[in-house]
Amino acid sequence: MRVLVSDTSVLIDLERGMLLEAAFRLSFELAVPDLLFKKELQPANGQHLLNLGLRVEELDDQGIRRAVAYRKQETALSLPDAFALALAHAHGWVLLTGDGALRRLAHSESVACHGVLWILDQMYGAGCVPPDQLFQGLQKISRHHRCRLPKDEIQKRLRIFALNTGAA
Repeated sequence: MRVLVSDTSVLIDLERGMLLEAAFRLSFELAVPDLLFKKELQPANGQHLLNLGLRVEELDDQGIRRAVAYRKQETALSLPDAFALALAHAHGWVLLTGDGALRRLAHSESVACHGVLWILDQMYGAGCVPPDQLFQGLQKISRHHRCRLPKDEIQKRLRIFALNTGAA
């Protein structure tokens, strides 16, 4: 089973769209580095995420050094995001992020990287979420004032999901 290392933003978007549980029904395992979990997820809904199947992974010394180097290289990154990239890099796993700086650094490190729209595409393709639920979820995500997803990509998916619900 493929492992996807998520940053916090993707998990927040999925929760905002009420699609978090569905993400754990996909044929992937979701993981985060322990630092990210302890600092950003555990206080809010950490136990719920663990109950859903979230893996919390530790970096070895080399991974920690890599994360610190990423943080020095790209000062816009948070340390938890740098840990997520280092974890994905160490295991050849896919990184999930909505952060532009993190995506660019992942690309330069040859780490495969996707975002929340890709996850929605996977849900749609797997048929594990009805199109109307995807439509409603993406609307909730896109209407939030902190949404930074590309508007044209949002509209494209909303049209696809609407066409397949009969709501178009």
